[in-house]
Amino acid sequence: MALRFLFARTLCLALVLGTAGLAPALAQQIEPPPPPGKQKKLPEAPAKLPKVDRTKNLDFLFGALKAAPDDVSAKHVEARIWAIWLHTPSDTAALLMSRAKTAVDAQKIDIAIKLLDSIIKLRPDYIEAWNRRATLYYMQNDYGRSLADIREVLIREPRHFGALAGLGMIMQEVGDEKRALDAYRKALAVNPHLEKIPEQVKALTEKVEGRDI
Repeated sequence: MALRFLFARTLCLALVLGTAGLAPALAQQIEPPPPPGKQKKLPEAPAKLPKVDRTKNLDFLFGALKAAPDDVSAKHVEARIWAIWLHTPSDTAALLMSRAKTAVDAQKIDIAIKLLDSIIKLRPDYIEAWNRRATLYYMQNDYGRSLADIREVLIREPRHFGALAGLGMIMQEVGDEKRALDAYRKALAVNPHLEKIPEQVKALTEKVEGRDI
């Protein structure tokens, strides 16, 4: 039974990644998946965000992120990018998003997922709803659904370093170090100031490219 489950999950991963043509990214320590209820969270927006500055579009901000002279400056730019991703012109979507956060804070993950389902039906172009739902599926060890939502995020915004990070973390946890390395490199190409990624790239480069594959 366990073998059949492992095969089914592996097949699901292959199908999602194959149709998406995506590679992984972000860094956390390589370790076995934690038990349910103690999962690491995928990267999310910081608690405090600046107001959305409509005079600075994402292309400008991503350029500024790459050119940031230090980590402190990069964090300010990164927060502005998150603010744009989180902003929605729909009052209904914003309200449902707030309720989803409240449900997560109360550990009512199933309710939060249903609220995010409603947001995605209402505004399928709202990237952060897909990203948040991917996070919750990941917390439930539902890697297939998490990867499917990450795919939707990256179709809409290939530079979404949070989603790339989650993809990389999942690939690490299922033992696909080559895809994880590819992901980390993509993440650094977008945001050179991501924490821990350079160390992960160095370690995985030695393991993946320092031996015959």
